[in-house]
Amino acid sequence: MKPLRQRSRLISRSLLSIALTGCLSMAAPAVLAQSTAATIRGQVTVDSAPAGDARVTAINTATGLTRSVAVGANGSYNLAGLPPGTYRLQVEANGQSSSQNVTVAVGQTATLNLGVGGVAETATAGEATNLDAVRVTAPVSVETKTSEVATYVSQRQIQALPQASRNFLAFADTVPGMVFETRSNNTSQLRSGAQSANGVNVFIDGVGQKGYTLAGGISGQTQSQGNPFPQSAIGEYKVITSNYKAEYDQISSAAVTAVTKSGTNEFHGDFFWDQTGTPSWRASTPVEQKQGRKNDSGETQYGATFGGPIISDRLFFFVAYEAKEFQRPRTVRPDSNLNPADLTPELASYLTTASVPFDEDLWFGKLTWQAGDAHLVELTAKLREESELTGIGNGPNTPEYGKTNNNDSRRYDLRYQFSGTNWLNDAHITYEDDTYNPRAISIANGQSILGWTQGPDPTRRGVFLNLGGGSDFQNKGQKGWGFQNDLTFTGWEGHTIKMGFKYKDVELNAFEQQPYNPLFRYDYYANLANGNTQFADMIPYEVQFAPDYAGSRNITSSNKQYGIYIQDDWEVTDRLMLNLGLRYDYETSSSFEDYVTPQGVVDALRGWSNINQPGVDYDYNDYISTGRNRKPFKNAWQPRLGFSYDLTGEQRHVIFGGAGRAYDRNVFDYLALEQSKGAFPSFTYQFNTPNHPCTVGTNNCLAFDPALYNRDNLYALIAGPTRAGAEVDLVRNDLKVPYSDQVSLGIRNVFEMGGNDWNTSAAVAYIESHDGILFTLGNRRADGSYHAPGATFGGAPFDSEFQLPGYGSVILGSNGVETRLSQLLLSLEKPFRADSPWGITMAYTYSDAKENRGNAANSDEHYSFDYPNLDDVAFVRSVGISKHRLVTTGIAEYWGVQFSAKLTLATPPGKEGLNCFTPTGCANGYFETYYFSPSRVRQLDLAVQKEWDTGTDLRLRIRGDVLNVTNDHSFTNYVTDRGDQNGPNPNFGQRSNDEILGNLPRTFKLSFGISW
Repeated sequence: MKPLRQRSRLISRSLLSIALTGCLSMAAPAVLAQSTAATIRGQVTVDSAPAGDARVTAINTATGLTRSVAVGANGSYNLAGLPPGTYRLQVEANGQSSSQNVTVAVGQTATLNLGVGGVAETATAGEATNLDAVRVTAPVSVETKTSEVATYVSQRQIQALPQASRNFLAFADTVPGMVFETRSNNTSQLRSGAQSANGVNVFIDGVGQKGYTLAGGISGQTQSQGNPFPQSAIGEYKVITSNYKAEYDQISSAAVTAVTKSGTNEFHGDFFWDQTGTPSWRASTPVEQKQGRKNDSGETQYGATFGGPIISDRLFFFVAYEAKEFQRPRTVRPDSNLNPADLTPELASYLTTASVPFDEDLWFGKLTWQAGDAHLVELTAKLREESELTGIGNGPNTPEYGKTNNNDSRRYDLRYQFSGTNWLNDAHITYEDDTYNPRAISIANGQSILGWTQGPDPTRRGVFLNLGGGSDFQNKGQKGWGFQNDLTFTGWEGHTIKMGFKYKDVELNAFEQQPYNPLFRYDYYANLANGNTQFADMIPYEVQFAPDYAGSRNITSSNKQYGIYIQDDWEVTDRLMLNLGLRYDYETSSSFEDYVTPQGVVDALRGWSNINQPGVDYDYNDYISTGRNRKPFKNAWQPRLGFSYDLTGEQRHVIFGGAGRAYDRNVFDYLALEQSKGAFPSFTYQFNTPNHPCTVGTNNCLAFDPALYNRDNLYALIAGPTRAGAEVDLVRNDLKVPYSDQVSLGIRNVFEMGGNDWNTSAAVAYIESHDGILFTLGNRRADGSYHAPGATFGGAPFDSEFQLPGYGSVILGSNGVETRLSQLLLSLEKPFRADSPWGITMAYTYSDAKENRGNAANSDEHYSFDYPNLDDVAFVRSVGISKHRLVTTGIAEYWGVQFSAKLTLATPPGKEGLNCFTPTGCANGYFETYYFSPSRVRQLDLAVQKEWDTGTDLRLRIRGDVLNVTNDHSFTNYVTDRGDQNGPNPNFGQRSNDEILGNLPRTFKLSFGISW
């Protein structure tokens, strides 16, 4: 194997212009700190009367940041754009003053009524106190009047709850409607509702972290075991599952908005070291139980933070560093339908377990300059470097067939906030450079050994082993700069008006060569039947290769993104709040819009009789691009409306709800396929072998010659750059942007029990997503039909006689995927407080999710070949989604020890299966969704931490986590074919292998830390 990379430690444009101009002119001296800033508002009374001549000042107790606002004639005040934290609120009126402390969370709007001079205050976030008796700590304000379906994840939860990955997004599943998935290969993704992870967006300090080129929603998280951001640099975050306000963009499912830590007027530092995964610290996996021994493994995570003042009350710094060093076992095994005992001893020797490394470095730095009470400047930088060996084991890939992968990210943000008496402007200049480049480890022919590819036993089909050089070679990413400006205006009584715009200029890259090495396929059982028992004597039946012609094959696009919005939080009465918003987004993609379909492909389509028959279900002209007939999608108008009604006027019983539309964006990796398949066309040749006869000299059929193992001889079969016999991908010219329509209704309650306030929420939500991209087969039979005569399902016309003459199969990209989701979302929280040192949360989700995808292996599937399109495909239960899910957490501190727990329970997620148990078999089969009990989720995690104060500024801590205490396993793979016309499948519902979700048996993690 090659060594890992050396690690480093240190509308139309005119319509848009009019809208932008209108927005800016309306905003004149006015605006909001996007996404992460908090707002404190309420009423001020002086001697029991409304205060019309008073002033409220908020002072951050950690940094000295000061914001001041005059009280309106009716006694109202509004302090917007506050960084989350603890503030001392001072009220001054008629020579009198009072103060009170309050803590506000990320993106929160807290209502706090204040009083001066012998009045009984009605503050809901802590009792008002005299100026001379200000407390150091303050209760956290509870936001009940928002119309969003939202929940907060606090710093205490991030620090205290049990966790294996140190991915701060892992705590998002404590929110109803959210799922943080760790897959069997230890990669992770965040998902919400019935949509794929593509619909999620994460905002850090108000800046979106959207992935534009690759799937997965969050940049850098595609097939990654790493973290998108150092957890130690995250202060807290808010999760909004639906009915978000107009300021949130490029999203169709959930929004996560996080705020980073900053330096303060005191120096603080922290160091941590975690060790887990060593064989003696964990139970055996099901695979290890069968083999009778544990594999070598180990996971180490460590890091440090340091921050403090450069100039007291003015200039601060904060830096964070985290590292991961993993060694994880990967077992090479055949596909589930195949019996490894059938392999010859020579080939069975490849069924081993390999230890594969993963390394990650994460850096974050922040400078904060409070130039004055009206000015705040922040400069942040994030650097991420990942190196790993991947694509090995947990399947038929041998170590030599794997790949290296470097996944790097550089992001910078310069932020400037400028505030006036009743307005705040928040501007960002950003730069990003994210790359993802997996490479085959070996430069050699790939050799795929399969079971019966055709013949007497269809139950023994699949891949035994993949040997030699792998198929992957990619260089993908996004790079560019952006500017966004957000404005909040509070000078209009009863209204908080927010508006803003965003512009980004990013270059997207989607270079890909598949397969990178020639791939020879072998029919194992056929070779044995012909007496070829030594692998060197086995004859392949097929080869696939993609010649590397001279010249650049980069697929790049210069994308311009524009977004504008305006929203009004209108306090109609002291009980009724309306949230009225409108957003518009527009994106140009030069690669897609300027692409010209090759003339040879156009001529072949026009002369192809199969698709020029009456009744063919698509018009190929809709897919032919001239370089002038594709336009950016210009209908992304997104109204977002919400309300909340306080039943008692005390913020303890609030009804809330809303409706809105949210547009996401198309993943560039999908759009680039029509070019990448042409830049690196792959060719497939058949060899005339006993079990795979073909006519030599026709339809790419050859007599096998061992000289073809030499790739120069293989490439010589292709007479220079050509697409003859190659796949043709076409994307519809009028491709739309995926979006969701959302509606929700709920009630929040705050009630007292046992001397503590408890917070509850109950909501119902209905979400429909539309226009997800899907790739289907454009091949048709001679009469223009898709299915075989008499069939209504399957039997896709892949054979060469049904392909585009002179080329290969035609793959069509268009809109088509839809989901429907009905949810019941329940939450219960008893907040942790210093005077009541325990807290719990409970999040329950009921999901009735449906989708129209046929043969969807998971929610990210974007290919379907069992139907010509999805127009008449019935909705079925969504795959990968549990109907019932409960996540509950607890934190307590007693006797100087911190205890915490997390329990996750979920019913089996849907698994899609094929039902061919019909009189005509699969010709009239259909897909169903099945639920297999062993795939349910049941995991209990516990943690105990003890901290010692040395009597100086140095504190020591030690912590132990036990993950999956009950050693419960959620198995992932099952036999899902119910049967055919010959009878039911006796193996239906049985486990097909021993892979478990997250690959996490009972595990002990030891942590050590120092704080100062």
